[in-house]
Amino acid sequence: MENYGPYFKALRESKQLTLREVEKATDVSNAYLSQLESGKIKQPSPLTLHKLATYYGVSYELLMEKVGYPVPGKQEQARISTGAAAHRIGEISDEEEVELLNYLKFIRSRKK
Repeated sequence: MENYGPYFKALRESKQLTLREVEKATDVSNAYLSQLESGKIKQPSPLTLHKLATYYGVSYELLMEKVGYPVPGKQEQARISTGAAAHRIGEISDEEEVELLNYLKFIRSRKK
């Protein structure tokens, strides 16, 4: 994925988190997170990706792959961490994944 910033933003927003909340939980500065989401960070460190993957509840390998790192021994992975949904909808593109995360954010915001 060439411009992965919207993906990171959609991940955060789908969980209804602010940059400050992510900063507090991961020790990754909100300024860095903002730059990551806007695409100004071209190659985030694997350590940062690991912290975000753990906090967001997504696969570390998936984030590594999204930003362009080679993932040795990569096995076929579901693009969505909720296994049952992934089996029902099948393979999705990166753009569809961002849209699904944005839609999930919308649905969760209506429940408030």
